[in-house]
Amino acid sequence: MDFTNKKVLVMGLARSGLAAIKVLHKLKATITLSESKDKDQLDQLEFLQRSNVEVVKQDIDVFKKEYDLCIKNPGVPFDSEYIKLLKARDIPIITEIELAFLVSKPQNYIAITGTNGKTTTSTLIYELLKKQFGNKAHLGGNIGTPLCDIVLSENLMEEANHYIVLEISNFQLLNIDKFRPKIATILNLTPDHIDFMGSLDFYYYSKTLIYKNMIADDIFLLNKDDEIIREYVEKYPIKCNVISFSVENEDADNYIYKDYLYIDNQKILPLNSIRLVGKHNLQNVMVAISCAKKVGVSNDNIFEVISNFKGVEHRLEFVREIDNIRYYNDSKATNTDATITALKSFDKGVILLVGGFEKGLDMKPLRPYLTCVKKIIGFGASGKRMVNDLAFKQGIVVEDLKQAVLTAKKIAAKNDVILLSPATSSFDQYSCFEERGKHFKEIVNSL
Repeated sequence: MDFTNKKVLVMGLARSGLAAIKVLHKLKATITLSESKDKDQLDQLEFLQRSNVEVVKQDIDVFKKEYDLCIKNPGVPFDSEYIKLLKARDIPIITEIELAFLVSKPQNYIAITGTNGKTTTSTLIYELLKKQFGNKAHLGGNIGTPLCDIVLSENLMEEANHYIVLEISNFQLLNIDKFRPKIATILNLTPDHIDFMGSLDFYYYSKTLIYKNMIADDIFLLNKDDEIIREYVEKYPIKCNVISFSVENEDADNYIYKDYLYIDNQKILPLNSIRLVGKHNLQNVMVAISCAKKVGVSNDNIFEVISNFKGVEHRLEFVREIDNIRYYNDSKATNTDATITALKSFDKGVILLVGGFEKGLDMKPLRPYLTCVKKIIGFGASGKRMVNDLAFKQGIVVEDLKQAVLTAKKIAAKNDVILLSPATSSFDQYSCFEERGKHFKEIVNSL
């Protein structure tokens, strides 16, 4: 596509808007950036001025002007009055992912969406592809690196046949026009983003857009265990090749049988080689291996990567095993729902470390999921209150995370799990959950 002198409105900066601007500048487009922040608040202002980008506010008059194209930040509501003004004049509205797809040579795209598990699955697929294809494997999308940045750094306007794993949110899917992955899946569907989408039905529908452009030879991985997915693929039929997977029964193309994972009826991997815990992660591993096999990753490489993959940092991340006691870092669990997901991954012997910033979260939803917990240790500003709410007088309260880990180590027995899943944010003693998680790992690795 020729973007020379095309008038392009970029709506919202952030990482994806900046990446789109870099591509558009390379293609000699005439760029207008509409941004809610004042100019003097933009760290990238010098680059924008150097690139001849007109920076304007998000005033209604900006959207009454004529443009050839609009690149919309995924965080901008799809039904805003600004968007309606552009649509009324048939100005195309796309996202940064669509732009990157349009300007690149043909690549091997693997697209992952769903309500939960996207980051773990996408990261694992990338690790598998990197092992097989080296620097021709890339990871981006909603996970952090915009696709436009990958296009520029890897010269994908000139070079074809790279392997690109994209985590894609429903916000990014809403403005897809021609983007077409060769492999895609919807991991699962549960209620989310109703405030943004307007209805649960529209949220579920938006996820099906991931396969709307796929053709006969492409592959969609269908989760047979998810009733909502089955309902929506019936409402919005898939036109490409469908391969099913299940962790609950053997009536699928990819399944579990006698403690082995089977892909296309081929025994691939013993379950005891998987370091990730929980049924949800077993599904994530199955999807990752299914994608890897379809693009030619060897069984030897699959075994090596899976057996060494500890998970995404701070998300139920296996840290270390000492004296038959396993330590897990789930510092990203900054609310009760996240801690519930972590607890579902274990059957018994959990010493649970909770606490941090006191934001008054109700602990009652956690109580039914404490059957696997043998002791609760609270730390930080909310530690005492959370222990009282969860364990009444049976828990232990300490001052900080280091004391919590050392106390847990003293009372742990063989085959126990020491789990940091705080159920609240970290701002009482740390700047972010990442800092808290890294401190936990430093403590554990020093034992």
